[in-house]
Amino acid sequence: MNPLRIGNFSGFYGDRADALREMLTGGELDVLTGDYLAELTMLILARDRLKDPSAGYARTFLRQLEDCLGLAHERGVRIVTNAGGLNPAGLADAVRQLAGRLGIPAKVAHVEGDDLTAAHPGTLAAHAYLGGFGITECLRAGADVVVTGRVTDAALVTGPAAAHFGWRPGDHDRLAGAVVAGHVLECGTQATGGNYAFFREGDVRRPGFPLAEIHADGSSVVTKHPGTGGFVDVGTVTAQLLYETGGGRYAGPDVTARLDTVRLSQDGPDRVRIEGVRGEAPPPTLKVGRNRLGGFRNEVVFVLTGLDIEAKADLVREQLSDALAKSPPAETRWELVRTDRADADTEETASALLRLVVRDPDQQAVGRALSGAAVELALAGYPGFHVLAPPGKGAPYGVFEDVYVPQDAVGHEAVLPDGRRVPVPPPRETRALDDVPPPPPPGPPPPGPTRRAPLGLVAGARSGDKGGDANVGVWARSDAAWRWLAHELTTDRFRRLIPESDGLRVTRHVLPNLRALNFVVEGILGAGVAAQHRFDPQAKALGEWLRSRHLDIPETLL
Repeated sequence: MNPLRIGNFSGFYGDRADALREMLTGGELDVLTGDYLAELTMLILARDRLKDPSAGYARTFLRQLEDCLGLAHERGVRIVTNAGGLNPAGLADAVRQLAGRLGIPAKVAHVEGDDLTAAHPGTLAAHAYLGGFGITECLRAGADVVVTGRVTDAALVTGPAAAHFGWRPGDHDRLAGAVVAGHVLECGTQATGGNYAFFREGDVRRPGFPLAEIHADGSSVVTKHPGTGGFVDVGTVTAQLLYETGGGRYAGPDVTARLDTVRLSQDGPDRVRIEGVRGEAPPPTLKVGRNRLGGFRNEVVFVLTGLDIEAKADLVREQLSDALAKSPPAETRWELVRTDRADADTEETASALLRLVVRDPDQQAVGRALSGAAVELALAGYPGFHVLAPPGKGAPYGVFEDVYVPQDAVGHEAVLPDGRRVPVPPPRETRALDDVPPPPPPGPPPPGPTRRAPLGLVAGARSGDKGGDANVGVWARSDAAWRWLAHELTTDRFRRLIPESDGLRVTRHVLPNLRALNFVVEGILGAGVAAQHRFDPQAKALGEWLRSRHLDIPETLL
């Protein structure tokens, strides 16, 4: 049987608008997937729905489809997307109306059952992460466009693969292979050189979007259309595999994929083969992402220029602390960022930034109280006083948290093109999730001279967020570097290199097949991206910070 060619045209809500056309015209495809949802996106869509009950989906998808639905129909390419967000039925109706207006006989189906908001009082949105078999039912019924709400990102690939190859829920190895392929595709150009540690090794000014050739046994080849930018190699695929994952078991609603069994190999220019993936029965529970209002937040950034930076910062802190003492916010956080340089030839490079962030359940406590106190310092503060922007009245911020419910507590349904509803039963076989036993380490590197140098000279990294936690995946580019990395980058060493992790739980997972270590840092992002707990609220650059830290590296590796 020929492989199923599944491409991606969106990795997030706001991705390149012309990617759908680029993928449809760039080469042969069977299915195109669009991933629009993230934890923060669900909060944004929930706030949209508060203003307009008919909203709650990614409207940009409709604009893309208006331009490309006819082209997809001509080429026989089916489109599967989670752009339905909080309102998949509403988006499916809008797609039908669009198809009718354009005169295109497209069959549209959607997936429901993820919305558990009513069962979680106090939340703006509570949605279970569904699997891919609702999508499978829609495609088997002849749908040309399938719209979902909150499914796992990989479900956009496993659903079409199961429909094409006739896979059943018990085909764990095949499903796990598709999950891995789906995880590589889900973030779009992150698999083709985007956000890549070694980006200078190719032309990544405009990376092409990825596609996977999936085979009946679950193996796949990740590639891209000929002539598009970026590049696909074992490194770009490894980086994406480590993104927002943890240990050897990568759990989902349909299957738990064993990341420690993944084997990657270069299969030609811009082609990486994924094989050997083993799967296990999924956990008995489903993850539910809950978004709620956490309170109100405000910030002001003071610009400190020239001499006496530390003393100027101390003065601001003291003046504002006194002013805010009458009604102190629930949380006050200061951060001095030393962007200044001595004897600078521009004012900007002579300046440091002092950032104040306040949070409180009461908007008044972070609004007028802060803005008034900050503005009053305009003529009474440090020499050269000014701010990047005046503080506002305080904006609401969200809190993300995840909980788990039994698989059978969710009414997963496929709504077919003819309106029939098909229940999608939970898996019959489940397995409680536990950690993979640590594999034996590789042999230590031979002794020899070392040189103090950045970790990034011999290792790549990619980091990301899961709620309030962050993960940092680090991989070596050779067997020799792996022997050194596995012994050198312990949990204790990680803590010393990343002082923000001090006092937090840090777990190290070892993935020898990928020559990789994956560190999960619990709580470093507070209540999640919407709470903006730290300077880099999604930990996107945490891995690059780690790569910039200096270690004693064997000279043979440099």
